[in-house]
Amino acid sequence: MTEERITTTENADGSTTTTRTVNTGESSKGGGTMLLVLVLLVLVAVGVWFFSQTSGAEIAKDNAVAEAANQVGDAAQQAGDAVEDVASEVTDGQ
Repeated sequence: MTEERITTTENADGSTTTTRTVNTGESSKGGGTMLLVLVLLVLVAVGVWFFSQTSGAEIAKDNAVAEAANQVGDAAQQAGDAVEDVASEVTDGQ
């Protein structure tokens, strides 16, 4: 879009000065801004994916540790029960 602006100024001595300005409206941005926005969006998407995968691995590790602790607790309970059974047999046998 072309825009033309004509400005006329009257000086103190009575003479006039005319200025003509033409703006063609063309810009030379190219596609750099769009490319930068696209690269930024891709980086954000990759970051979200990476952190969501890392978070899932941490949750799986925590669940595995909790399950192992439960199994150790169950084994200790069974050992305690077995000791009580042996102690009962020894005590009742006398």
